[in-house]
Amino acid sequence: MLKDITLGQYFPGDSIIHRLDSRCKIILDIVFVVMLFIARNFAALGVSALFIIIAYAVSGIKYRLILKSLRPILPLIAFTGILNLFFITGEEPIFEWQFLKIYPEGANTSLFMIIRIIALIVGMSLLTYTTSPIMLTDAIESLMSPLKRLKFPAHELAMMMTIALRYIPILIEETDRIMSAQKARGANLDTGGLIKRAKALAPIMIPLFVSAFKHANELAMAMECRCYTGGEGRTRLRQLKTSRLDFAAAAVMLCVFAMTVTVNVVL
Repeated sequence: MLKDITLGQYFPGDSIIHRLDSRCKIILDIVFVVMLFIARNFAALGVSALFIIIAYAVSGIKYRLILKSLRPILPLIAFTGILNLFFITGEEPIFEWQFLKIYPEGANTSLFMIIRIIALIVGMSLLTYTTSPIMLTDAIESLMSPLKRLKFPAHELAMMMTIALRYIPILIEETDRIMSAQKARGANLDTGGLIKRAKALAPIMIPLFVSAFKHANELAMAMECRCYTGGEGRTRLRQLKTSRLDFAAAAVMLCVFAMTVTVNVVL
């Protein structure tokens, strides 16, 4: 299960989406999230879902990664669907058993919310799949650069966000290694009730915290050895440049956004 978490991983490539400016990709991702939340019917939501499917096809990212990234959050998706299914009432139930009643409104809302959550996770994952951590840091800092006039630590905040995102796969791999070591020593982590499983996590969490602090200390020492002092006077290996490809991608996104709004109004 832990190996299925792909958040924070970067897959190098030379597709159109890989070549987009990282600032453009962040802005387009934000527009995509807004587009998901303004959708009020299945047709408008279908436009967003179709758009992200085409984006994955263009990026060259394999579709099996979508299923792999969704597997760890299936309990959350199922919980959201069940809540909407049984707690939204209507006029005439389509299913009734003892105190449980399912109404058409609840079934529609449940399916709508499940599709929205899946599209949201898949769309946000595409950003990290096609953008390296360094370019992501530079893009976040560039977008927040106007706040520097207000003494806002844009560079430091961007660095912390990217380091946290980058270390997610490392900590997941470390957790999986610790769990394998504990199982080899006879630890029982997969059976028993919820309380028993929670108690069994103690031998995992303590080494994981120690390993996390060790990684943080090594990173701090590496940054000090390279005379890192913050964003002042810092140069970049790759300068962020906006090209015609970015404007074309923005135009496509605006067309999809306008299509979503139109479908909302018409239907």
